[in-house]
Amino acid sequence: MEIVEGELRRLRAGLEVGDRRERTFLVRVRFTADDAARVIGGARDVLAPVIERVGTWPAFEHWPELLPAWFVQRCEPESVPDPSSDVEAWERRWRALTSEQKAAECHGPWMLSDWLYYFDPTEEGRGDDRSWWWWDAGVSEPGSGWVEVATTGWPFETGSLSWLIEASGGTDLSYGT
Repeated sequence: MEIVEGELRRLRAGLEVGDRRERTFLVRVRFTADDAARVIGGARDVLAPVIERVGTWPAFEHWPELLPAWFVQRCEPESVPDPSSDVEAWERRWRALTSEQKAAECHGPWMLSDWLYYFDPTEEGRGDDRSWWWWDAGVSEPGSGWVEVATTGWPFETGSLSWLIEASGGTDLSYGT
């Protein structure tokens, strides 16, 4: 829970002196936008209520009320899962894709349920096995900004982060350290 508390504090108030001393593997995501500060603010507005509720995860039907309406509206409409789909075949196909092909498939819009899955700490989600945590963000120059995340290493699952930035108005994302 300490990791989540630190992440929530950094989302709300930014880095503290102690954060700079931590030995963390950080990855920077650069993006372009007409108003990079607004993209960062939007991403924070979406992510904070999710991180706030990791300890008491709400049922899916409550999330549209808890998240900013603009984010929910930008998500793909929910679809009914196909009970005949072969999960193992999908996983084999996914593993066979190149990193560029995986990145292309991760572009949004995402369904809200798919995006929340990566934060959901219950047995139905991946939240106990997240691969990135908000660290810092800023504006580089007019028309561009960056989000820095702590990760478990490189490569890591970037799709949920990419969708957060894209839905917030960022484009032309590039990842690096």
